[in-house]
Amino acid sequence: MQQAPRAIIHVDMDAFYASVEELDDPSLVGKPVIVAGLGRRGVVSTCNYVARTYGVRSAMPTSEARRRCPDGVYIFPRHARYAEISEIVFSVFGEVTPMIEGLSLDEAFLDVTASLRLFASIEAIGRRVKESIRERTGLNASVGMAHNKLLAKLASELSKPDGFLHIHPGEVQGYLDPLPIGRMWTVGKVAEESLHKVGIRTIGDLIRADAWRLNKAVGERHAAQLRQLCLGEDRRAVVTDAPEVSIGSEWTFDIDVDELPIAEAWLLRQCERVGARARSRGVDARTVSVKLREPPFVTHSRQAQLPVPGNATPDIYAVARRLLQVWWNQHPRPRLRLLGVTLSGFDARHSDEQQDMFAAPVSEKRSDGVQDRINERFGAGALVRAGVLKTRGSE
Repeated sequence: MQQAPRAIIHVDMDAFYASVEELDDPSLVGKPVIVAGLGRRGVVSTCNYVARTYGVRSAMPTSEARRRCPDGVYIFPRHARYAEISEIVFSVFGEVTPMIEGLSLDEAFLDVTASLRLFASIEAIGRRVKESIRERTGLNASVGMAHNKLLAKLASELSKPDGFLHIHPGEVQGYLDPLPIGRMWTVGKVAEESLHKVGIRTIGDLIRADAWRLNKAVGERHAAQLRQLCLGEDRRAVVTDAPEVSIGSEWTFDIDVDELPIAEAWLLRQCERVGARARSRGVDARTVSVKLREPPFVTHSRQAQLPVPGNATPDIYAVARRLLQVWWNQHPRPRLRLLGVTLSGFDARHSDEQQDMFAAPVSEKRSDGVQDRINERFGAGALVRAGVLKTRGSE
């Protein structure tokens, strides 16, 4: 007995960060809005569609964006505000299905197969999601619908901005064949160049290509997978409650840091950020990693285990600081362009679990809870440890 096709929806908010800024300040509507790091080495997080007409795009250095769009409105990201809107968006998802795979604050897959009886059709569900987001946030979402994740995401991308598109099984090749091969999932720059060399420039070209040419370009294993994808076949399931692999925070300095106390202050700041995020998610980390980048682009990574899995900022900082100091002392003239901290190896915390007798008493960690509550109420950075104050004024 053949299994009924799945009903998958991909939702992607349009220019999310920039749209939130326009929502909070309507005077920005119609102007090129660029949300980015504003320092000398800042990078664009996102921009609205007006800014994109100037050639500005995500991940572009802010300095390049300013050259292309000197009259743009440049805004430093407000992550707490974006997370607030994101919670509203995801609450809409939860009203139509529990099968939600969040990809970021503004993007998710929904498996609504089991919801079809209640809502009649995938289009009805998609329309409800789109309209509810608009009513509750004032923002536009692009909604793509199909029988698998690959095609649902393609549908939202092709219909942006403010999109709404359902790719039916009989329409797959009509949408796929004309697209550049670089648009296909798993095809990066290197693979794209290799395929171009053997005359494969579109998805349709790949489907019609003989096995020898395709194997020569990308290898036999990747070729078989790629041919399936180009035929619109994708068996990936929507994965709910996917465990977080890592929590990281990093900072690129406008001026290279060559003093250890200043580096330690920035390190503490990143430890506060990742610790707060781990506590908000109720997870304990086993591993602390420190990322160190020397100018211009020489990157080092060091990691060590916490004595006991946890998320307290002092414990994270103690391990991270030791890693930084060891690296610093190994270099005759240490200088840092970038410094970051990442937590990984998570254990979910449960209230009925037996507590480790060697873990720090709750009273010793209470300051983290106070700091988290104050920052949640008044904004990130409202309360910081004294050691972080050396970083103020240099953002």
